[in-house]
Amino acid sequence: MSTIVLIHGLWVTPRSWEHWVSYYEAKGHTVVAPAYPGFEVEVEALREDPSPIASLTVPETIAHLEKVITALPEKPILIGHSFGGTLTQLLLDRGHGAAGVVIDSAPTEGIRVTPPSQIKSLFPILNNPAKRHQAAGFTFEQWRYSFTNTVSEEEARAAYDRYAIAAPGSWVWAYGLIANFKPGKQETWVNYHNPDRAPLLFIAGGEDHIMPPSVNRSNAHHYKGEGTITEYVEVPGRSHWTCAEPGWEKIADRALEWGLRHA
Repeated sequence: MSTIVLIHGLWVTPRSWEHWVSYYEAKGHTVVAPAYPGFEVEVEALREDPSPIASLTVPETIAHLEKVITALPEKPILIGHSFGGTLTQLLLDRGHGAAGVVIDSAPTEGIRVTPPSQIKSLFPILNNPAKRHQAAGFTFEQWRYSFTNTVSEEEARAAYDRYAIAAPGSWVWAYGLIANFKPGKQETWVNYHNPDRAPLLFIAGGEDHIMPPSVNRSNAHHYKGEGTITEYVEVPGRSHWTCAEPGWEKIADRALEWGLRHA
């Protein structure tokens, strides 16, 4: 049996992995779903006091995740969703993880593909420079378009009520606007030619609005490290909420089977 680390994305907490944790544990695996620093409290508490969200940085989040991973008895399989996919890529580039799977991943530096649906999804965060210094969230209508566009309104509302929080506006501004245009290496930079990086699988939802397949495909194709394994799979009909929408078990199985085979 293996150790699996599940890394959540923006606008949610580790609660978003609740079904995966029990699903993988029932198969005999050890599962860790760490929170970002300050996100250890419940969703409801972060809604009431979003100050831990507003002040969080990517480097301190990576440092926190590195401590969690290096304290484990073996190199784990890393599975990240959305910005958790970006963090997974950063961690793999730093030598962590026996294998990595990123699902509907946000891009690392250098990915310049920006489809119209992604612009529309992120516009509520990027429409005001003041949000760069705030905890910036989505209304239900914005969440429905960005995350849950393939499920019923009732299912989308239930997901929003149970999981949605704000996100660090600075992160969205950094990877959405600055990373590809500011000189020098930014916070989401990885070495695409790193020959020592563990195997990496990209899983893209065919109907994902906020991190569309073209973004994930471009991200995957940037990796050129000699002797490394990078694969890309697109699953038709899946939204950004693919880890929790009906049929999530097939995504969980695909991620786990690939990770175990390549770890």
